Amino acid sequence: MVGISLADVTKRFGDTVAVDRVSLEIAPGELFFLLGPSGCGKTTLLRMIAGFEAPDAGEIRFDGRPVDAVPPHRRNTALVFQSYALWPHMTVAQNVAYGLEERKVARAEKLDRVHAALRTVHMEPFADRMSNELSGGQQQRVALARALVIRPDAVLLDEPLSNLDARLRLEMRREIRRIHDETGITMVYVTHDQKESLSMADRMAVMSTGRVEQVGDPRSVYRSPTSRFVADFIGETNLIHGRLSAVEGAWATVTTPLGSFRARMGGAQARAGAAVVCMVRPECLRVGEPAAENRLQARVGRKVYLGEFEEMALETRARTLRAVCLNPGPDSPRTGEGVIASFAPADALILNDA
Repeated sequence: MVGISLADVTKRFGDTVAVDRVSLEIAPGELFFLLGPSGCGKTTLLRMIAGFEAPDAGEIRFDGRPVDAVPPHRRNTALVFQSYALWPHMTVAQNVAYGLEERKVARAEKLDRVHAALRTVHMEPFADRMSNELSGGQQQRVALARALVIRPDAVLLDEPLSNLDARLRLEMRREIRRIHDETGITMVYVTHDQKESLSMADRMAVMSTGRVEQVGDPRSVYRSPTSRFVADFIGETNLIHGRLSAVEGAWATVTTPLGSFRARMGGAQARAGAAVVCMVRPECLRVGEPAAENRLQARVGRKVYLGEFEEMALETRARTLRAVCLNPGPDSPRTGEGVIASFAPADALILNDA
């Protein structure tokens, strides 16, 4: 395993700045995610770590050693592609062994390492099967085995689950997390899928237009985003516009068209009177169970019942909010019914309105 450091890394393609002064510290053995929308620079950053692109400025280090001048084949990293990139004319075992062939590993050791890698990804029974006879999930396991068999210092994964259906994606999330935990290898994982990041990552960097907006563990990024972009990109959220009326340490009061609410100060750098937004996640809105603080009146609009939870539109005099009610029972409020909704101050965050 290896620790990866990026210091003010920048990459341009003509007049376009794909990666803009990115600095990151990825700890040895960490499962680290680069998350963001298409075109934010996350794949370009991964390719620079792998050595397939050279930064125009800044520096990349592995365990403190500069690697910008080191070619890809000498960095001891393994890249897992979105398309799997398996050879269709080879068996599973031959595909996994390919990197060892290139490294001139002795036959006996090669066989042992191939079987060990296949055993790690639960594909040993398929060793003699042709790769084009496998399902998408099985092919992705083989691609992971091929990455692991060379004993890399880091595995780099570029949208590895995007070609799988929803059920297989869930299965492979668990598998990649298991493989990481069993091997302890540093992994850097690129995705645009927030659920993948939240369910798998040790830490993540949320990117936008080539820059890192926030770095943190999934819980802190979800509950305490530092910008409006991160709040809106990670999961669903309600952003209630208003003006800051009072600040008391880590807490503040915001005046909005829906009422005055108390919330955590969050990433807002503002004084009383400034335009801000109050962020409330849909699952934090309590419907029909009014608390002492942060109450608002609403009418139930469109509802979607999904078994373990129910999505609900709450129509207020100023705007419509989205609520998620867990474990909805038969007494769930009906469409058109007037309700009191509320949220705890600890579940709300005030952010800059920009």
